[in-house]
Amino acid sequence: MDILQHLKNNILYLDGGMGTLLQAQGLSAGELPERWNLSHPDVITNIHKQYFNAGSNVVNTNTFGANSLKFSADELDAIIGAAIKNARQAAAESTGEQPKWIALDIGPTGRMLAPYGDLDFEDAVSVFAQTVRLGVKHGVDLVMIETMSDNYETRAALLAAKENSNLPVFVSCAFGEDGKLMTGADPAAMVAMLEGMGADAIGINCSFGPRKLMNVIEEYLKNASIPVIFKPNAGLPTVKEGRTVYDLSPDNFATDMADAVSLGVRAVGGCCGTTPEYITALVEKTKDVKPQPITKKNITCVSSYTHAVAFDKEPILIGERINPTGKKRFKEALKAGDMDYILREGIAQAEAGVHILDVNVGLPEIDEVAMLQNAVCRLQEVTDLPLQVDTSDPVAMEAALRRYNGKAMINSVNGKMESMEKVFPLVKKYGGLVVALTLDESGIPTRAEERVAIAERILKAAAEYGIDKKDIIFDPLALTVSADGTAAHQTLRAVSIIKNKLGCHTSLGVSNVSFGLPQRDIINSTFFALALAKGLSAAIMNPYSAEMMKTYHAFRALDGQDENCAAYIDFASKLPQTTTVSTPTQEVTIPNTEGSELQKAVIRGLHDRAATLASKELKSRAPLDVVQNDIIPALDVVGDGFEKKTVYLPQLLMAAEAAKAAFEEVKANLPAAANNGVCVVLATVKGDIHDIGKNIVKLLLENYGFAVYDLGRDVSPEKVVHEVVRLHAPIVGLSALMTTTVPAMEETIRVLRTAAPWCKIVVGGAVLTAEYAATIGADKYAKDAMETVRYAETFLS
Repeated sequence: MDILQHLKNNILYLDGGMGTLLQAQGLSAGELPERWNLSHPDVITNIHKQYFNAGSNVVNTNTFGANSLKFSADELDAIIGAAIKNARQAAAESTGEQPKWIALDIGPTGRMLAPYGDLDFEDAVSVFAQTVRLGVKHGVDLVMIETMSDNYETRAALLAAKENSNLPVFVSCAFGEDGKLMTGADPAAMVAMLEGMGADAIGINCSFGPRKLMNVIEEYLKNASIPVIFKPNAGLPTVKEGRTVYDLSPDNFATDMADAVSLGVRAVGGCCGTTPEYITALVEKTKDVKPQPITKKNITCVSSYTHAVAFDKEPILIGERINPTGKKRFKEALKAGDMDYILREGIAQAEAGVHILDVNVGLPEIDEVAMLQNAVCRLQEVTDLPLQVDTSDPVAMEAALRRYNGKAMINSVNGKMESMEKVFPLVKKYGGLVVALTLDESGIPTRAEERVAIAERILKAAAEYGIDKKDIIFDPLALTVSADGTAAHQTLRAVSIIKNKLGCHTSLGVSNVSFGLPQRDIINSTFFALALAKGLSAAIMNPYSAEMMKTYHAFRALDGQDENCAAYIDFASKLPQTTTVSTPTQEVTIPNTEGSELQKAVIRGLHDRAATLASKELKSRAPLDVVQNDIIPALDVVGDGFEKKTVYLPQLLMAAEAAKAAFEEVKANLPAAANNGVCVVLATVKGDIHDIGKNIVKLLLENYGFAVYDLGRDVSPEKVVHEVVRLHAPIVGLSALMTTTVPAMEETIRVLRTAAPWCKIVVGGAVLTAEYAATIGADKYAKDAMETVRYAETFLS
């Protein structure tokens, strides 16, 4: 039976944990579990068979860390082949009569993707692609991408799976206590991106027990139109009599999971700490629970790497200023490759209140393909707003969409057959909300009804590509009233008909209506108000226009979208208290803000600008003064925001990179940074190649002036001890991602206590808790990088 067909009417039972069972069978600290497919096939087969006997429909191969970064090509081929063979044998030998499938298990690479790390997006795609191709070669039934904490890496893995197989692809992510991924994505953002890219089932695994993740599951169920997966841990880990145990019993775990199934979860299993006994209890507890129907949510949205923007009742503002049309200074910046100018324009519009940024860099004198891709990537480094990829070049469009971190808005397609044939395949492959212009081979119709007819044809053609109407937003085209007095009326009629007859959303380039007229803001803002009253969903507009922003806030208040008129009051209260400043494109009015220009550049993550401003400051100020009164305070602002969950990891890392660029300018005059008398040794423990967390800690500590000695990953206890003793380091930081490598962390702590009793030990990693860290002898558990920095600062005296 086809697994997707089975999912339509049945609960799909997945397996449980593998690592803790392998440890019980003798897997030693630091040993790679994937190699047991070859060296201990009987053990692996028996574990799989136990899960099938417990009632699992799907068993994951023992390949979580099997990739080309860890193994040679020949060994990787042998491991994946053996892993699938072991699972197949287990299915054949098991007593269960339920339908059975083998999933190729793919975990994260352990490397952070650029710009936050050193692994290029396309290199990540290639790593995952090699694993997928081997899975296909050896006859796996589906691909299971799991335990992902970085949405960009998740995108790379899903893209690799879709490009290199025709198999069903399930994607599961690991969310933190704040209900977000490590890189800041909330559930709605992940659903938008993964569903848009064509994942067959999506959900969450690892992190915590089922009860603590129920809020995340509820958000998935609220937003997803495809089956939702749930594979939590057996609660929280502790150490008892030298063994790692979890605090939820099989029965309690199954009871909580039954609640999730009742809410609508369709695929269930377990992660760390769960065993075949947990799956037996889960199957027993849910066997009589009727699956909830999987319904289309019909949510029209786009997303960034942190959040989704839904086109619902409230109008959406799309900033129009990253566009060379009619902008001499912007054209000069594009020709000169002045990316800093473009980034500042994006930041200024975000601060002005737009929800989405339009990105158009089309000039005949430049390489639009390279520039558009670069602009999209660089803008996502400094703002978390979703982007609208605006180009008529399908090659440039694909280059930008491929690397876009989220679900982009795509501008545009139209009713011409040639346009639809080029754009719709890209929308289907990469996901996106596409703007459809109501024009065709005959041009732009004068009457609203003719534009609506084109819209209907576009919907029909999109459906043939598998694109739902929720992923199409129509632009019925605002034409200038100076040339045709009825133009605005016909556009407004088209907005109304498309909304009420077709049930689709609309967007307009508002300022086109006033072309050729004086005092254009008067016309634009009035037309904007009329369009909003007709049901306009979004407007590409100038957020620096006070009149346009007045109309927007006034309409929301008058239409009942602004509770207690709070946003309007806040907006109005700032109007008399503003200062005119020069922005990248024109004189605009923005609220007064605190901090030096260098501090602002660091906070906003403007790498090049921070370096330039630091160099300028050093001409008149002492290096230590720049460090202590500009760079460190800026890092503190971002760090405080990160701790309060108002700033997310990518923003923190880009601010750290900007600070690093500023530090480079002061090095000649300040060879030793302010705090680097205190050294910190960092290492990812033996057997663990996942060093993302460690690298983030390193970057932040260095920016706060500490001397960091990074020993890398897969580091033996002996090497850690040697360096700590050699340096007489007061602090050591140890990282582990997997349950199978926690014993290596415990062993490292044990030998450090004997050889370096003065050294304080900080630990971190996805499988740890404060209680667990204490039981293995650590002095401090740091839940994130900033907590490590704050702990290290206590040693400065």
